[in-house]
Amino acid sequence: MDEWRIADAKNKFSELFNNALTGKIQIVHRRDGDVVILSRNEYERLVGQKKSFKQYILSPPYEIDPLDDMRDKSPMRSVDL
Repeated sequence: MDEWRIADAKNKFSELFNNALTGKIQIVHRRDGDVVILSRNEYERLVGQKKSFKQYILSPPYEIDPLDDMRDKSPMRSVDL
């Protein structure tokens, strides 16, 4: 894990970027806070793969059948047209 001051990170951004790509976590300090820079592969490993909206909709975590039992089975009201 490498730590940088913001000015050094700006001046050596390519080095910071390449270090992050090789798997080294980079921490950049500024007086009002710190940030952590890591590669996308490392981020996805930590967070896990998220489903796309389509995958989320098509693979619900619940069964559809029990929802049918909750439906009101009374006859519909008559409508005059």
